[in-house]
Amino acid sequence: MEKVLSNKLNFPEGFVLYIDKPYTWTSTDVVRKVKSAIMRLGFKKIKVGHAGTLDPLATGVLIVCIGKATKLVESLQAEEKEYVTDIVLGAVTPSFDMEHPVSETFPIDHITREDVEQALKELCGERLQTPPVYSAKKIDGKRAYEHAREGSEVVMRQALITIHSIEIEEFEMPRVRVRIRCSKGTYIRSIAMELGEKLNNGAYLSSLRRTKNGSNSVEDCYSMADVEEILKEVKQN
Repeated sequence: MEKVLSNKLNFPEGFVLYIDKPYTWTSTDVVRKVKSAIMRLGFKKIKVGHAGTLDPLATGVLIVCIGKATKLVESLQAEEKEYVTDIVLGAVTPSFDMEHPVSETFPIDHITREDVEQALKELCGERLQTPPVYSAKKIDGKRAYEHAREGSEVVMRQALITIHSIEIEEFEMPRVRVRIRCSKGTYIRSIAMELGEKLNNGAYLSSLRRTKNGSNSVEDCYSMADVEEILKEVKQN
């Protein structure tokens, strides 16, 4: 994908930006920052939205649609995704990632690479997946994580997903780095939890990076600094 240049930004017709979301930022933070910068250019009523949420502790490809391009959100969300993630074996957290501290640990000396490969293989294909309780899924008008933080009991509805492939890239116990190709709506944190269950053990996500959305790679993405600089150039021109 060719990066969008400042002289190609067509605000009336709209356009799409592929942004490498910074660590700890929410997807809404990125949209808010882009919208604020565009408003300073004089486009007060322009729409800005993202296609496919990334957790605050994740980085990588976040698609931001501006103006009439917001009509593309649904089709862009439907594209296949690729992630590279580090999974820590032998422990669990309430959120399935590092947002919460480890709540329980398990011995892992008996787990081999072959065990992990077999368990990952069993997670592939089309199947139902339960989203994490600490997620942005809406339940009775509130985010699931809001219910969880209040101590309310939450029943998460399963969703149909497809895991096209999971490949081990690095194996250094207790950490396993894997590359995952999957459908929209897949929770990678849940894959970590499921891997732990398959091994009769525990597991949680220690890092997550979305490396592709459809045919667009993270190498083609702008940093937030890039976006701010491009919009400054537009204002100066």
